[in-house]
Amino acid sequence: MPDRFDLTYIAPDGTKKRAFVIHRSSIGAIERIMAFLIEKYAGAFPLWLSPVQALVLPVSEKHTAYAQEIFNALREAGIRVELDDSNETLGKKIRNGKKEKVPYLAIVGDEEVGAKTATLEGRSGKIGALPLPEILTRLQEEIRTRS
Repeated sequence: MPDRFDLTYIAPDGTKKRAFVIHRSSIGAIERIMAFLIEKYAGAFPLWLSPVQALVLPVSEKHTAYAQEIFNALREAGIRVELDDSNETLGKKIRNGKKEKVPYLAIVGDEEVGAKTATLEGRSGKIGALPLPEILTRLQEEIRTRS
């Protein structure tokens, strides 16, 4: 731009010098970065970058109390988590979580309540029933290493 607009200044020694232009914009830079990331990942952000990192899905209303325990533990551990305790079928909850591109779904049913576990499902498929401490370790390590 300095060449295009013939921008010059007079230096202390009295000579004409070409001006330097440093472009700085606080508006637009963040939006461009986010647009780039959305395009690069097609909305399926890696765990460390995802706005919602895990979604806890109780199978039915009777599993909501244990699902809330898992939700609270994940939140206290610094995981960005949501609880879908809506009155929808489990299939629809899973479909919605996948459509929203949430990296991990933690499903809670009768078996999980009895065994104090949650069935973890990632984008690459079902991982299996894991105890809560193992889920926390797994997610925190993936976030820490950004893998």
